Amino acid sequence: MEQATFGGGCFWCTEAVFQNLKGVQKVVSGYTGGRIANPTYKEVCSGLTGHNEVIQITFDPAVISYEELLEIFWKTHDPTTLNQQGNDVGTQYRSGIYTQNEEQQHLAEAYKQKLTAANAFNGPITTEILPLKVFYPAENYHQNYYNLNGSQPYCQFVVKSKVDKVKTVFGDKLREAV
Repeated sequence: MEQATFGGGCFWCTEAVFQNLKGVQKVVSGYTGGRIANPTYKEVCSGLTGHNEVIQITFDPAVISYEELLEIFWKTHDPTTLNQQGNDVGTQYRSGIYTQNEEQQHLAEAYKQKLTAANAFNGPITTEILPLKVFYPAENYHQNYYNLNGSQPYCQFVVKSKVDKVKTVFGDKLREAV
């Protein structure tokens, strides 16, 4: 198994995008990139800690590659809005790829360069690509959030559209429904 760590806005959205993919063993919501150890959600939301809401994916590279995860990451959020995804605004919602090793760093940077050269977006890509220093799991009530709270208004209006996009665009990569 390998791990990938992505920040694509609210971790509830990002978690829901990746957790039903073939080859993904688990997705954990959490924080990285800040100045204090073991931050709380309230501290991160203050914008004062420097942390980013991220997810850490444990995946089987024999079933789904890091490159495939990158493709899904880039196509399921807006990497051109600095410190913002939709109505979620603040440094904790920045677009980021936090790499586990030099190979991931190279692959992420090459993918970003390819998208930039192709003018794939209507503005410059603001996604930071940095080596992962430390990952702090978020509080338990943030884990598996969409599946447990799908009827909440935020889930219905924001998360569901991302999940639906994955079903439409990447349906061949989804696990069979149980």
